[in-house]
Amino acid sequence: MIRGKRVWACLLSALLAFGLCACGDDWEDYEDYEDYGEEPGTGSGTGRPMEGEGASDPGSGTSQVVAIDDQTPMGEDGTWTIFVYLCGSDLESDGGMGTMDLEEMTDSDWGGKVRFVVETGGASDWESDVSEEELERYVIEGGEMRLVESKPQAGMGESDTAADFLSWGVANYPAARMGVVFWNHGSGSINGVCFDENDDNDSLTLKEMTAAFNRVAGSMTDRFEFVGFDACLMGTVETALMLRPYARYMYGSEESEPGYGWDYKAIGEYLSGNPGADGAGLGRVVCDSFYESCEQTGEENICTLSVIRLDAVPEVVSAFDAFSSDVYEATGDEAKFSGFARSMTSVDNYGGNNKNEGYTNMVDLGGLAEAGSDLSDDSGAVTQAIQNAVVYQVRGSDHANASGLAVYYPLQVQGSAELTTFREVCVSPYYLGLVDKIAYGFANAGNISDYDNSEMVESYEEYEDDWSGWDDWDWSYLDEGGVTGESKAISFDEAPHLDGDGYYTFVLSDEGYYNAASVQATVYMLTEDEEEMICMGLSTADVAMDWETGRCTDNFDGTWYALPDGQPLCAYLVEECDGYDIFTAPIELNGEETNLRFIWDYEEDAMEITGIWDGVDEYGASGRNTTELKAGDVIVPLYDAYAMDSDDEFYYAGEEYVFDGDTGLIWTWLSDGVYLFGFSIDDIYGDYYVTDFVCFEVEGEDVYFSEWE
Repeated sequence: MIRGKRVWACLLSALLAFGLCACGDDWEDYEDYEDYGEEPGTGSGTGRPMEGEGASDPGSGTSQVVAIDDQTPMGEDGTWTIFVYLCGSDLESDGGMGTMDLEEMTDSDWGGKVRFVVETGGASDWESDVSEEELERYVIEGGEMRLVESKPQAGMGESDTAADFLSWGVANYPAARMGVVFWNHGSGSINGVCFDENDDNDSLTLKEMTAAFNRVAGSMTDRFEFVGFDACLMGTVETALMLRPYARYMYGSEESEPGYGWDYKAIGEYLSGNPGADGAGLGRVVCDSFYESCEQTGEENICTLSVIRLDAVPEVVSAFDAFSSDVYEATGDEAKFSGFARSMTSVDNYGGNNKNEGYTNMVDLGGLAEAGSDLSDDSGAVTQAIQNAVVYQVRGSDHANASGLAVYYPLQVQGSAELTTFREVCVSPYYLGLVDKIAYGFANAGNISDYDNSEMVESYEEYEDDWSGWDDWDWSYLDEGGVTGESKAISFDEAPHLDGDGYYTFVLSDEGYYNAASVQATVYMLTEDEEEMICMGLSTADVAMDWETGRCTDNFDGTWYALPDGQPLCAYLVEECDGYDIFTAPIELNGEETNLRFIWDYEEDAMEITGIWDGVDEYGASGRNTTELKAGDVIVPLYDAYAMDSDDEFYYAGEEYVFDGDTGLIWTWLSDGVYLFGFSIDDIYGDYYVTDFVCFEVEGEDVYFSEWE
């Protein structure tokens, strides 16, 4: 490689216009919670009741949660009924996974005291005899699956559909201990679970789930032993607080569920031999058998699953609210706010959260508390409360520090609808104030000097029993713009330039420093006619950022991530782990668009494919499976591409590569041609800034930087 003195040339700022890739209250105030365990301690926990069908309207001043006050078992000692709300979706129609789990439930005779009661629907086609034209209800016991009732087609993302099933099930198949499983895609606290492909992929939100449980709660004398999610991303504190009045335990994964989900044969075998087991004991079996199934498919690294004791969740919320109050107040100091927000970029997050795969904005709650530990003495209390609530968990190496509970955090603000939904499920007024401050900064170029949301925090206190004041809170200003690639929150003391040694460098101004979250290199190839730009992706390996001084210098050596045949991949960073980074790259696999996941072990300087993941779809549903490549699979790398003279964005396709079973990837010298190199600087509000570009030409293993004419 030739470093020499480079000539500052390509001032391509005009290209940015074409959308370049750059890639207060006390818990005793809430009477509905008094019968559910110990008080959560001191602080200003809010744990507000959530509205639901059959409950009072917001603003009525009365409880909106139907509490199950009694704790009298509804069936004979030693009996178990598990209600499975099996919304098949494409998991069934494209892969038969719902049918597989029904077969696991019928694998053996679990005895007369254990049964699964299942409602099926939500799929356009079933591999078994299950109807796609109706909702069907089955009882599985004694090794047999019996159809006991059929209902007209209805959306499984509707509260009424879930409520009807649970009410019917509890009335007809009560047991001493009862559990509920929501089976499908999950999306975390914003879009919920159970995306019905027969109903425009409508999903069951947390608010709708609350309404469903409210309806059945009035006919119950005991809480459900557990509510579990055989789905992605539902292991969140917002979900847990919503479920607390209705169940003793929650089973949920912070991350997307790999493999084929839960092992229902293991569940049946355990309960058959231990019919007196409680939710904690069963939860351990659900977690361990799930992890073992992930090991069998080589997907254990991404695996997470937790058992949450719901009576301990108010303690988590109380500590988190006190913590959030401190962080909210501290962020009035620009430097403190910057330090916290920058720390959040390294907190474990779940469901992709990158340009290529989409955003779920779910992050680890324990990691968030650690990120704010310099701002709040209650950080440790949050950590301890989480540990008290998470009675068991499994986690793979990609999430070695996962605490067991996730929380919403706006890594990238997705618009007013998302924040409006979050408003309805947020567990802390101060945390909502913090999120609102980030959203305001996103919409106002990082200028939060005139920001004031005291009305927001005060409204929680004022509307302790009357939430109607929230109906008028408006985030529509977020829909007027979006991610720009030209963040005005980023500014420089030294603008990006080539120094005397030929390195591309810049120094952030004080304001730019406070607003910057991370820096990556972005590389584009120009077509021969120089009319189109083909993106190679983003890389942290090709920058040297000094956060002490604000200076960044390129560390580019002319090589890139590539398939074994030498084709470079359009690679985007997913997560930085201990000793290795996780990347994603858009590809076609056997003619279908998806994403290739791979890791770069920088300690061993080795790269390896970990599988295929579809990412987050347009409805917010997270892909459930990381698929293992098979020898003979045909891979075509895809590249984000842009027309120079228009706003057109498209994919540029590479050549076919036939996978031979070897998961290793290589570093490759970029092929001969003209390229552009720049920096992509993420700001702390969710936007980013792409610098002007320098040009370089590759000839063999030499890289020449020169003017682009």
